[in-house]
Amino acid sequence: MTRFILLALFGLVAQLVDGSLGMAYGLTSTSLLLTIGIVPAVASASVHLAEVGTTLASGISHWKFGNVDWRAVRWLAIPGGVGAFTGAVFLSSISAAVIGPFIAVFLFLLGCYLLVRFAILGGKITVKPGTLSGRFLLPLGLGAGFLDAVGGGGWGPISTPTLLASGKMAPRKAIGTSSTSEFVVAVSASAGFLIALDTSVLALPVVGALLLGGVIAAPIAAWLSRRLHPRLLGSGVGGLIILTNGRTLLGALGVESGVQMVAIAAVVLVWIAALVIAIRSVRADGGRLASAPAD
Repeated sequence: MTRFILLALFGLVAQLVDGSLGMAYGLTSTSLLLTIGIVPAVASASVHLAEVGTTLASGISHWKFGNVDWRAVRWLAIPGGVGAFTGAVFLSSISAAVIGPFIAVFLFLLGCYLLVRFAILGGKITVKPGTLSGRFLLPLGLGAGFLDAVGGGGWGPISTPTLLASGKMAPRKAIGTSSTSEFVVAVSASAGFLIALDTSVLALPVVGALLLGGVIAAPIAAWLSRRLHPRLLGSGVGGLIILTNGRTLLGALGVESGVQMVAIAAVVLVWIAALVIAIRSVRADGGRLASAPAD
């Protein structure tokens, strides 16, 4: 029961970050499951099954707050679903011993990206009104969906920053559009895993705990996407992902425990430094950790 409550709380925190930042539910949840010894395919399947409920709740919440561009959702969600289904089948056919270190590398690099992007490079985003073309959105959805299923996360870190970088979508719209599209990705990935995996190996209590916490947090996160400064959230979750997957990588490489402790301590120090940089940057840019919604 204690483990269920802890996982539910973790799912709640992960959804608060994901719904307000547009990324990191899958990355943080999968990193946790890998850390406690669940094999990559089962971890990714469990997270995506939970995401069917959390992304539905998140999408409805973002819609209620006016954070969704439905035209972009259509162009992102369908190819994203195709990519996710393909990635799920691919991951299910690969040995955990073979794919595990590669997944850890993928998640570790995404964690580094989040930390650098939000702690160091994060700044004001200039939005020029315009319409994103299907030729831009279709390959984005396909690639992000595939990597999301294979890595147990990746849809948000790939799709949300890309939408923001286009300069044609306000931050809250990019977050809401990406989060809403992820429902189709989660359903498609789950279908792929259910077809390709032996369902008896799925950790259903884990799915239930992550789902419960995520559904509770979804409406709060949608509101936070309009108010809370993203640099602190991005810096925090980026460091967490680096820390958890760094341990997995060091173990896979056979690094001695003493060296592992030193490396982990170094990661924690870098993480703290990044958070300090983010806080100082936010204060220098107006002195507030919360910002008014952008249209």
